[in-house]
Amino acid sequence: MSLNSPLEMSRLSLAALSTKMFCYYQDRIPKDASVLVVSNHRSFMDAMILMAALSHPIRFACHHYMGQVPILREIVTGPMGCFPLEESQHRQQSFFKQSQSLLNSKQMVGVFPEGTEPMVKFTQPNQVSEFQRGFAHLALRSDVQDLAILPIAIASLEEVNTTAFPLRLLSLFDPSERLFQQSGWHPLVIYRRVAVLIGSPYWIQPQHQEKYQGKQAKTVVTELTEHCYHEITKLLRQGCY
Repeated sequence: MSLNSPLEMSRLSLAALSTKMFCYYQDRIPKDASVLVVSNHRSFMDAMILMAALSHPIRFACHHYMGQVPILREIVTGPMGCFPLEESQHRQQSFFKQSQSLLNSKQMVGVFPEGTEPMVKFTQPNQVSEFQRGFAHLALRSDVQDLAILPIAIASLEEVNTTAFPLRLLSLFDPSERLFQQSGWHPLVIYRRVAVLIGSPYWIQPQHQEKYQGKQAKTVVTELTEHCYHEITKLLRQGCY
């Protein structure tokens, strides 16, 4: 399977769904660098949207259950090129190990730092949930040359909201996820028109990694996480016109 398969799959899927996409600031995409893509997340379409917008395959970290469900597992790990995380007790270690290996080989790695919650609850297009800090730890501890974090906002301009399946069905594949223990149905957001706004890359410098130790570590992780959060929320406000 060629490296471009995830990109081709994304473009074909968006065409099949009749999604019209508008891309802004594509000149900000780093060249000849390791890139960690960070974005907001509301729809199963987000990974496809980002790959089509950047015209590049992206290796996304995805939820553990996606690697357990038959058929879905074959899709996300095959044509989409995602890597499911391990069970909760090994999740962080698995994420760091797989992501660093991919970044070292100059592949783009994608992360949705809002986690699972926006995917299992209906949220407004201009809403961004609190960011988890795993991506910041990854960037600061990675021994990768020319590493850039690329914040991107996905702004839904027109969408269809429906439901897919009962949330508790997913607990069969990941009993440790508390969000799958609630009643109700998994939302399904289908973009009809969507804007993708690319932020300025945040380059990881030696001084950032030097601060990532002792009492300073928490401060530099917080600064990096908040920078990406504010950059994405700013772009989202711009895009949701």
